[in-house]
Amino acid sequence: MCRIESNKTRKRWAMGLKSAAFGGDRLEKLRNSGMVSRSRMKLWMIRATTSVLLWTCLVQLTALGETWGPRVLKGWPSCFSQESATAGGGGAVDAALDVKYSPELPTRVLPPKRVYKNNGYLMVSCNGGLNQMRAAICDMVAIARHLNVTLIVPELDKTSFWNDPSEFHDIFDVDHFITSLRDEVRILKELPPRVKRRVELGMIYTMPPISWSDISYYQNQILPLIQKYKVVHLNRTDARLANNAQPMEVQKLRCRVNFSALRFTPQIEELGRKVINILRQNGPFIVLHLRYEMDMLAFSGCTQGCNKEETEELTRMRYAYPWWKEKIINSDLKRKYGLCPLTPEETALTLRALDIDNNIQVYIAAGEIYGRERRMASLRAAYPNMVRKETLLEPSDLRFFQNYSSQMAALDYLVSLESDIFVPTYDGNMAKVVEGHRRYKFVLELALRYYRIKIPGSCTIFSQFSSVINET
Repeated sequence: MCRIESNKTRKRWAMGLKSAAFGGDRLEKLRNSGMVSRSRMKLWMIRATTSVLLWTCLVQLTALGETWGPRVLKGWPSCFSQESATAGGGGAVDAALDVKYSPELPTRVLPPKRVYKNNGYLMVSCNGGLNQMRAAICDMVAIARHLNVTLIVPELDKTSFWNDPSEFHDIFDVDHFITSLRDEVRILKELPPRVKRRVELGMIYTMPPISWSDISYYQNQILPLIQKYKVVHLNRTDARLANNAQPMEVQKLRCRVNFSALRFTPQIEELGRKVINILRQNGPFIVLHLRYEMDMLAFSGCTQGCNKEETEELTRMRYAYPWWKEKIINSDLKRKYGLCPLTPEETALTLRALDIDNNIQVYIAAGEIYGRERRMASLRAAYPNMVRKETLLEPSDLRFFQNYSSQMAALDYLVSLESDIFVPTYDGNMAKVVEGHRRYKFVLELALRYYRIKIPGSCTIFSQFSSVINET
């Protein structure tokens, strides 16, 4: 019995030792797997931390590159690369470098915000046609900058002769307008909620500023009102800031707003390019801003070539608009002083006198001509290749713009900028704005052309034109 018991005991010990060995193996495996998991976790954490650090460094380096890159790297990178390519005789490489360093492909970099103590909020309601409002917006941005106030995106005229219900964002790229001027003035799409409630309660001062005022008028008269009421609303903005004898920084900012910040919406820009491409495919073209429309004739009182019924209709219209202050007008005397737009008949004589080829495309940038075909007959006979956006485009292209006069005028503006010749028949707002914009484009294109020319001993002479561009 004892021997049998002893055998059983030995078997139990053997089984226990085997079980203990097996358990030890499992314990060792679990311990090893835990170590592997911890190692993997550490490795993952190291990789994640490294990635975050690398991204942070990349962002910082990018920011530093935008700030210091042009200063530190001024001159040698592009010059060195281009000279190396020239030495190697690689024309294809030169072309590639032209694309890489071309100023026509800039990186979109927002200017830094200007930090200043906000003196209040300026709201403006523009009046008149597209280019009249455009000039007014330039004035209001310059005034807001000078007074250190926040400008609310301007409200456009909806009650004039054209009855166009378009808002600012329907015509202009509002986001570009705000961001491109952020280093000069703070612009908001609407008043902050707290200030908006004050306005709704009537805590606002509304007034039309005095026409052709010096910037000191706004500093001495308008700024105290803004500081007192926090919000001032200027309800008429046409010709409210004098053109001449203003500080240079005011004039520069006006030009910057007009030629850079006021960009049309992508839809208008795209359709404008389509019209220009159609015209270019058919050869050179001139844009004729034929300002012989009903509102222009009623406002100016110029009735040359009109019959008795038309003259009476234009006079009634002039009296119907109270803000057209001049009522009794001597049409012949005004014409003698050169204050009337050219008639279509006079325009035909002028173009022939300038020796304009009668086969050239003549794009009419205007609304409906007063008197229609009766008054256009002589001009069409002299220049039969006469077109308008309505004849170049399909009705489906214009269906979203047809009943919006300011948006249609924006298309004419874009075509006017790209025409071979621009001929205005009246020295009005569009004539002035387009002339200035075309001069700006000419100087800019001239500077960019010199930028691509290598000058011995220097990379480019682009810097010589930068001051000219800024002055413009």
